[in-house]
Amino acid sequence: MAGSSLLVLIDDIATVLDDVALMTKLAAKKTAGVLGDDLALNAQQVTGVRAEREIPVVWAVAKGSFLNKLILVPAALAISAFAPWAVTPLLMIGGAFLCFEGFEKLAHKFLHSEAEDQAEHAQLTQAVADPEVDLVAFEKDKIKGAVRTDFILSAEIIAITLGTVAGAPLTQQILVLSGIAIVMTVGVYGLVAGIVKLDDLGLWLTQKGSAAAKSMGNGILRAAPYMMKSLSVIGTAAMFLVGGGILVHGVPALLHAIEGVAASTSVPLLLSTLLNAAVGIVAGGLVVAVWTLIGKARKAVAG
Repeated sequence: MAGSSLLVLIDDIATVLDDVALMTKLAAKKTAGVLGDDLALNAQQVTGVRAEREIPVVWAVAKGSFLNKLILVPAALAISAFAPWAVTPLLMIGGAFLCFEGFEKLAHKFLHSEAEDQAEHAQLTQAVADPEVDLVAFEKDKIKGAVRTDFILSAEIIAITLGTVAGAPLTQQILVLSGIAIVMTVGVYGLVAGIVKLDDLGLWLTQKGSAAAKSMGNGILRAAPYMMKSLSVIGTAAMFLVGGGILVHGVPALLHAIEGVAASTSVPLLLSTLLNAAVGIVAGGLVVAVWTLIGKARKAVAG
């Protein structure tokens, strides 16, 4: 009897772990859209930091990210236990914020000239080179800003994951949410550390005697800026795709309409994806417009 009970227990544990692995994989797919933006934003946060201080700054932000998730995961579990009805509204808010942030990026791209962006970068570089600038305070400001940004993105990741495991037993919810929190944090900041050191790696290779090493180093130095730009573009597109998809799934009538239109074509998956992105762009524009009006009204009242 003891032997059979042990086998049953092992079978139950294996089933639970299998379910956890499946849900974690599903949650990772759904949150992957936030990953590109998370990478780009955090890599950009160390702009202007001295080369020898880049890794310590990334590490400081990573520790802040772990602290953010130590707050967010229990909060998500409490919501799931005591207010499960709030999961969908929170997802909708997270989706709307993703679309808002993506639209702001597009607006900045089209409303600001390249000359303005270059002038801003030059001003930042000059400020960092100024010996009178307090670099410790500068780093602290960078870290605080990055941790605040991470809190928002982490909240989106946890909210999306919570939507995936909302109907699962508590143990599985804890394992999946904790697993996603750890994997995403380690993955994002490990990649960020690698990205910000690409130029140093390229420079190091160019100083080697081997022609192959020099060629590889020059290639890395040329590719690094394009990689950052690509991450930014991919991240922005992902925000509309993920945010729009969340909003569409939160409105059943809209979801059925899009599925119906997509099913009548030869490329249903592609069309539904594009329509989700279109919803995300429209929603982002509306949220930006409303937020801008609120800001103007506040200024008028304050003035």
